[in-house]
Amino acid sequence: MFSDGMIDLVEAGVINGEKKTLHPGKIIAGFVLGTRRAYDYIDNNPVFEFHPQEYVNDPFIIAKNNKMVAINSALEIDLTGQVCADSIGTRLYSGIGGQVDFIRGASKSEGGKPIIALPSSTKDDKISRIVPTLKTGAGVVTSRGDVDYVVTEYGAVNLWGKTIQERAKALISIAHPKFRDELTKYAKETFLHLNKNGCCNR
Repeated sequence: MFSDGMIDLVEAGVINGEKKTLHPGKIIAGFVLGTRRAYDYIDNNPVFEFHPQEYVNDPFIIAKNNKMVAINSALEIDLTGQVCADSIGTRLYSGIGGQVDFIRGASKSEGGKPIIALPSSTKDDKISRIVPTLKTGAGVVTSRGDVDYVVTEYGAVNLWGKTIQERAKALISIAHPKFRDELTKYAKETFLHLNKNGCCNR
């Protein structure tokens, strides 16, 4: 999606497409949503190419751009790495969009980085966005098997190939300090029966 927020970046030369392997120098989009300024900006602008969404969001197409970086947001992420991005419990908040498509596309890109970025807590710091388990009824948009990098204002961790225990420790390290003890307590009580391979001890 192209919107007003990108116009200033294009005009400043921040977005120029010069490093793209596929469609170099072009801005590729499936649709635009914004003010009259956005529509006027793209009208007859040769920098823009619009394609069907099944092309724009095709992970195999996305992966053709080397060093593809996909940054997606989340409402919450649990200690195993499951990402909820579309609902608060059973209440739908938004759509799933192309999150999984771009996460998978970036992960298959040569030198690519799929990133989930979120604030560590709500604006009032009353609720952690890194949680022991997703809320009841919350949808898993991106499975823990697809998640690589997770970023908050407290740092970045890479979950790829990590055990459940390692994932929990990594995510707690970038959680808001106010909630780390609570998350650690849950992890110890829940994951202590797991061995280093993430399997149950007998």
